[in-house]
Amino acid sequence: MHTRRRGSSGSDRPAADEPPEWSNVDAEAIEARVVELAQQGETASTIGMRLRDEGVQGTPVPDITLATGKKVTEILDENDAEPEIPEDLRNLMERAVRLHDHVRQNQTDYQNKRALQNTESKIRRLVDYYRGDKLDEEFTYSPDKARNLV
Repeated sequence: MHTRRRGSSGSDRPAADEPPEWSNVDAEAIEARVVELAQQGETASTIGMRLRDEGVQGTPVPDITLATGKKVTEILDENDAEPEIPEDLRNLMERAVRLHDHVRQNQTDYQNKRALQNTESKIRRLVDYYRGDKLDEEFTYSPDKARNLV
């Protein structure tokens, strides 16, 4: 978004309409494991990776959406285990806090000052997008608030 570089291409997952035959895990067991991992403090992306790697009842789950018919965030929303701040916004806030600390110690690092400006710009755009839906109507971004939330 803020650079002149082009995106990097990567491999795409093969299109599938149903889960593979070797993965026969029950949808309720997957949902229960997703809620359990969320209560342990895991984010939606790490929940997906852990279910892919470790599985449920010893069987890996290659695609949660195919197995349950719902995304991880939908499962969390239904069970009131959704985090108070969306994961992408939280990751950007963590980055902004790290950049603030770095810029405070290295005041002539102009490249990272610019990176901080770009990151905070992305945060403000995301806050506008999520405000009223996943965030309070009164929520505004500030570096101090980000430090307290993260």
